[in-house]
Amino acid sequence: MKNKQTSLFQKTHVITALKEAFMKLNPKILFRNPVMFTVEIGTLIMLIVSLLSISNGTQSSFGYNFSVFILLFLTLLFANFAEALAEARGKAQADSLRKTREETPAKLADGREILSSQLKKGDIFVCETGDIIPSDGEIVEGLATIDESAITGESAPVIREAGGDKSSVTGGTKVLSDQIKVEVTAEPGESFLDKMIALVEGASRQKTPNEIALTILLAGFTLVFIIVCVTLKPFADYANTPITVAAYISLFVCLIPTTIGGLLSAIGIAGMDRALRANVITKSGKAVETAGDVDVLLLDKTGTITIGNRKATHFYPLHGIDENRFIRAVVLSSLSDETPEGKSIIELADVNPASYTINNPRFIKFTAETRCSGIDFDETRIRKGASDSIKSLCTQVGNSFPTETEELVRKISGNGGTPLVVSENEQVIGVIELQDIIKPGIRERFERLRKMGIKTVMVTGDNPLTAQFIAEKAGVDDFIAEAKPEDKMNYIKKEQAEGRLVAMMGDGTNDAPALAQADVGVAMNSGTQAAKEAANMVDLDNDPTKLIEVVEIGKQLLMTRGTLTTFSIANDVAKYFAIIPALFITAIPALQGLNIMHLSSPESAVLSAVIFNAIIIPLLIPLALKGVAYKPIGASALLRRNLFIYGLGGIVVPFIGIKLIDLVVSLFI
Repeated sequence: MKNKQTSLFQKTHVITALKEAFMKLNPKILFRNPVMFTVEIGTLIMLIVSLLSISNGTQSSFGYNFSVFILLFLTLLFANFAEALAEARGKAQADSLRKTREETPAKLADGREILSSQLKKGDIFVCETGDIIPSDGEIVEGLATIDESAITGESAPVIREAGGDKSSVTGGTKVLSDQIKVEVTAEPGESFLDKMIALVEGASRQKTPNEIALTILLAGFTLVFIIVCVTLKPFADYANTPITVAAYISLFVCLIPTTIGGLLSAIGIAGMDRALRANVITKSGKAVETAGDVDVLLLDKTGTITIGNRKATHFYPLHGIDENRFIRAVVLSSLSDETPEGKSIIELADVNPASYTINNPRFIKFTAETRCSGIDFDETRIRKGASDSIKSLCTQVGNSFPTETEELVRKISGNGGTPLVVSENEQVIGVIELQDIIKPGIRERFERLRKMGIKTVMVTGDNPLTAQFIAEKAGVDDFIAEAKPEDKMNYIKKEQAEGRLVAMMGDGTNDAPALAQADVGVAMNSGTQAAKEAANMVDLDNDPTKLIEVVEIGKQLLMTRGTLTTFSIANDVAKYFAIIPALFITAIPALQGLNIMHLSSPESAVLSAVIFNAIIIPLLIPLALKGVAYKPIGASALLRRNLFIYGLGGIVVPFIGIKLIDLVVSLFI
């Protein structure tokens, strides 16, 4: 496993997080978290009550009231510590990225040297071997090997060249060989690294729709428990049982969903952090969360489902053509073919090309117009290429295109392969079969997605027959054949119109419209600037299968929030049975049946519940930051599992914990 942490991350300092947690103790939290704001008010009231105890000369009650105040204050501190710890990770990562974006000298095309901060959009600079690229840009001239480990954590260098989808370079990376001219595509302060720094700091992180809904739910619970606590006053008066202010506030703080209220923001931030540790930069927490709700996943065939390089798997010489003659023709026609396909042809032939003697060879390069390549030597002309191109070449000079060849072409295409027809002196002599190699384990990954309820769609430029074969072999649910940019976007729009959320990955400018239209768009870092701008995530590893990982991270975020919410509400039920019977059991003996814990006294019950309420939050912080382990099972099975583990656990753990704390507290009261 790659050590991404060394290049991108720094260790989080707990002291810094504690300081941040303390600084968050202010009324502004009302707009972020109504539950914790209510706890703040309760803590402030307890401080006032404690001070009044001294001024009134009631020293005996001061110790009790002040103890409750300290415990409520710790509850607040621990709750804010969860969020501060998560945010501290982002700040540490941002500091690490800032070191990558140090002031770098830039050599302009006219020979002048300036600093990277002085570069403007449209400037052209030159980079040679050993230079640090000063700013984001597009290569306008040349080709170079680039070390991008500073931003991706990948030690393997990549090749960037002018033109096409491999022309984009990022400031802070290093040129390992050759020379390039680069046109700046970003204004100062708006480079990719600048945006990454702003994103990972999380300072402007907005609440997601699900998070807003949960916040409203928690506010509703808080309001309900305010009413419950207020109505206890007449009930206590009727039972002639005085209830102290400390007991009121403690009961209220213990009953409202303090646990999930304290961990809510940390869960969202930690979700972004997990994506970042997977080397995926997310432009918002909403993008990660939306990934967890995705219904449809669009994946490119080449490089995602297949390895990306077609390989020659079989030679088919026509009837009457000697096999050795055919092998000689395919080898000679592939001598100058530097593509993986061309190399695989020579590899399959298993002969030494030097054993063939030819005079004055002239190699014919492949072009988009001719759609074939080959070699001319002496009086021989050998071509290999698409069937329609070779057919046109042969029929133009009056030669026929054999029926046997057409049958072979149909057979190979039907099996998901690509046929290359070979001709010698404008006469067909055979066919080469190329096959896309399905990535190992990809079918199992699609099966996992299917269990999550996600429909997988393969996008390819292949003909429908080939696309169908690959789709069935890989195990995808649907495919788009002969796909154009507008086809991808129209498919996404159609799915969205039916109420589904769609995710896709792309790297080219032609993918930008679909990436912008998708609910979750992941652009590869090696892709064009247009693709990265259109997407709401950027994969630094350039791994086309990372989209599957992102979906699982989103699912884990949603499940973590759901399970901790279940645990928190179950906690409230248990704490209710701990405090209420203890407060009224003396006046109302009939409540003895509810006194399951048999706590020592009302004072001990209150203190034990508040202590448990305070310590459960820091105990759950590691789970909130790490996330609940996700398994691709159905939604109903997942609900049953969570209710059993976290619902039942949320009831049992407080009963045990409060009772153990009561045994200790009772020794001092």
